[in-house]
Amino acid sequence: MDELATLRRQYQELLERLERNEREFRRLGRAVWRVQEDERRRLARELHDGIGQNLTVLKHRLGQLDDALPADRDDARAALATALALCGDTLQDTRELSRLLRPPILDDLGLEAALRWLVRSQAEACGARIDLDIDPLPALDGELQTLLFRVAQEALNNAAKHAQAAHIHVQLTARDGGLQLRVHDDGRGCEPEQALQTGGSGLGGMRERLRLYGGLLQLRSAPGEGLRLSARVPLTPP
Repeated sequence: MDELATLRRQYQELLERLERNEREFRRLGRAVWRVQEDERRRLARELHDGIGQNLTVLKHRLGQLDDALPADRDDARAALATALALCGDTLQDTRELSRLLRPPILDDLGLEAALRWLVRSQAEACGARIDLDIDPLPALDGELQTLLFRVAQEALNNAAKHAQAAHIHVQLTARDGGLQLRVHDDGRGCEPEQALQTGGSGLGGMRERLRLYGGLLQLRSAPGEGLRLSARVPLTPP
C-alpha cells in the first residue's frame, strides 16, 4: 500500500514538473516571438521613415533637374526618365516591404482593419477573389491580434502563391471564450501531414506559434480539392 502511494506521489510530482516546463516553454517562446515582432516593427519604421523618405526626396530632385533641362537635351532627358522610373519602382518596393514587415494599420487601428487591408492588398497582388467575414470582436490583446494577423497572412500567401487558388474565403468569429479564423480556398490542395512538416516559415511554423498561445491548427485537404484551414485560440492564453 505504501509503495502504491509512493508511486502516485511520484507520478503527481512528475506531472506537475511537466506542466511547469510547458508553461516555461510557452513563456520563453512568446518572449522570442515578441522580440521578433518588435524587430519587424523597427525595421518597417526605418524603411518607411528613413530609406523611403530619402527616395522621395531623390525623386523630387530628379524631377527638378528634368524641369531645368534645355529643350534640346533629349539625351539627358531620356537618362533622367530612366532614373526617375527606377527611383519610383524602388520607392514602391520599399513601401511594400515596410508594410509586409509590420503594417502600421495593425498597431493604429487593430486586427479588423488590418485584415481588411491584407485581403484587399493580396487580392490586388494575386488576382484571386477573396471574401472576408468578421464577427463583432471583443477587446483583444495586442499579441493576440498580431498572432491572428500573421496566421491569416501566411494562409493567404500559401493559398495565392503555392496553391494558386482563384477563390479564398476568410472568416473570423468570436465564441465560447476564443477566436476562430477559417481560411478556405479552391487551390491545388495538399497532404495536410506533409504540409505541416514544412518548418518555421510555413504551416508547421503557424501551428507552433498557435501552440504558444494555447491555440490549435487544423487542416482538411487533398490534392486537387483545395484547403480548409482552421485556427483556434483562446481569448485568455494559458
